[in-house]
Amino acid sequence: MAESAAAKSDRSTSAPVTYEARDGVSWITLNRPAVLNALDTALAATLADCVERAADDASTFALVVRGAGRAFCSGMDRTALAHGTIGEPFYRHWIRALNRLEDMSKVALAVLHGHAIGGGLQLAVACDLRLATSDAVVGLGASRHGIIPDGSVLRLARLIGLARAKELSLLNDEISAEAARAIGLVTRVCAPGDVDAALTELLERLRHQAPTANGHIKRLMQASFHEDPRALIEDVVRAQDDCMRSWETREANQAWEEKREPVFHPKSAP
Repeated sequence: MAESAAAKSDRSTSAPVTYEARDGVSWITLNRPAVLNALDTALAATLADCVERAADDASTFALVVRGAGRAFCSGMDRTALAHGTIGEPFYRHWIRALNRLEDMSKVALAVLHGHAIGGGLQLAVACDLRLATSDAVVGLGASRHGIIPDGSVLRLARLIGLARAKELSLLNDEISAEAARAIGLVTRVCAPGDVDAALTELLERLRHQAPTANGHIKRLMQASFHEDPRALIEDVVRAQDDCMRSWETREANQAWEEKREPVFHPKSAP
């Protein structure tokens, strides 16, 4: 999807992460292209702030996370790690960013190109959907550097199963985008030249899904991993009632009568 002039201007700044919101979509871009968007404390802190900004933006229904330059994210900044400048502040900001991505009611979509390694994959795993270019390479590698993949060690098995999660985490294999899609790690794969069109199609699909319902779906699915699903039944009933009373259901019903697709952004008049 083509960037606005403002976004291109923002990209030229030294901010390690840039933020833009337009037409109902928040765009977060990792902006350390010279080091393939490697992670350091400043990037983690800025990322967390940007994610919170998107989560609190009432006009946003979707969030896109991507990387500037030749890669999505090459993982931890090895120079910073070797120099001892990666410590608890980094991990606190990093956890705040990933948890907020997972917990926000908006749909978070990661766009993976080039290397999506280590923390890059961990960031993508915290998102709801993952679009990868066919030349993307994904993997972890943390234990090769003496650390754990903190952003995915508690999430990855839920996506792809325990056996495959252990294989990726313990052996640190790097796999192709198609291999990642085959095991459910990636949602869609497209040619590098088709990424804008593929992203536009996904966002257009999301425009026709009720944001209130999607927010409840995310929350309840996440909760189902922590509790007996049947213990959540009353919460499901309350969520369904919230959906039924929402303007989105009125729009969906009107669209059905008018034989058209419902549109949930921009918000319809009461």
